[in-house]
Amino acid sequence: MTTNQTQTAARVTAGVTFAARLAFEDIRHSFGNGSETLREVSLAAEPGEVLCLLGPSGSGKTTLLRIAAGIEAQTSGRVLLNGKEIAGPQVFLPPEQRSIGLVFQDFALFPHLTILDNVRFGLTALSREEARREALIALARVGLEHYADNYPHALSGGEQQRVALARALAPRPAVLLMDEPFSGLDSRLKDSVRAETLAILRESRATAIVVTHDAEEAMRMGDRIALLKDGKLVQTGRAEDLYLKPANLFVAGFFSELNVFPAKAVDGYAMTPVGEVETAVSDGADVLVAVRLTGIDVSETSGETQARIISRRYLGVVELLELAVPGAETPVRARIRCGALSAKARDIWLSLRKADVLVFESGSERA
Repeated sequence: MTTNQTQTAARVTAGVTFAARLAFEDIRHSFGNGSETLREVSLAAEPGEVLCLLGPSGSGKTTLLRIAAGIEAQTSGRVLLNGKEIAGPQVFLPPEQRSIGLVFQDFALFPHLTILDNVRFGLTALSREEARREALIALARVGLEHYADNYPHALSGGEQQRVALARALAPRPAVLLMDEPFSGLDSRLKDSVRAETLAILRESRATAIVVTHDAEEAMRMGDRIALLKDGKLVQTGRAEDLYLKPANLFVAGFFSELNVFPAKAVDGYAMTPVGEVETAVSDGADVLVAVRLTGIDVSETSGETQARIISRRYLGVVELLELAVPGAETPVRARIRCGALSAKARDIWLSLRKADVLVFESGSERA
């Protein structure tokens, strides 16, 4: 990087984006074979919000992102930016007219262009000097202005991800879309790059929609989370809403590992192999009792239910136990703090933490 470039980056403070509201109204999408990928999805990302689209592979997350970007057309429904229709029955704005930035899963950097040229690639409406200035601002925002004259191959995966972010932010989009932006990173890098990215999004004030299949990542990044399954929106809310008050068994199972026991509600209780639990379900109803692995306390001296240890896996801070419990068809799993049991423990006692027990009627979708 030249001295002039350094001085320019130092002189200019990074501008911010005027955040917008991006709304999807009754979005449907299907391919030529008639299979529906999205079914009546209505959802909005509020100004300045980080909204995470979460779900398993094939749930429709990326398709919804592509519809927002203008890369894919919905079968029916509307997309609105600040109340103005940008895709619908009568309107379909091309991607370059939507003020929407997109960060691809593989970063999609041009290997033959310098970092500076990669970032200013989309600034075609500006003069060469203005584009260079804006590109330097965007690189300064992600802390990589000193790499302006380098090429992508000289950067680490985390640095390349930040360049891709700078390129998407350079035109100052009203909305930024990110498709699995951290999936290609080493697990050791993910935490730091995620934190950096979130700080940049906050500083730029852009509305952001982030696609991920990782529930913990969605909880770390999102102001709100929208969980999709088979093209349908299952539940939307803050991380604590989806974790503490899941709409069904699928939602509960997406946010934590579960032991699931079929039971029947009798006089406000359901009996399971690991103990009796309270339920508000009507008497006689078939229920599914879901117990988080972290919701089982263990003791060598006392508890509610007897169990025998089948296996123990040391995971550092915690141990993963497989337990034989009378009446349970499959081994019961528990995640306990290391040191909670002695090395020689075999026959133990279990107790349930009420906060980690969830009860659903048997009609609830399975995890």
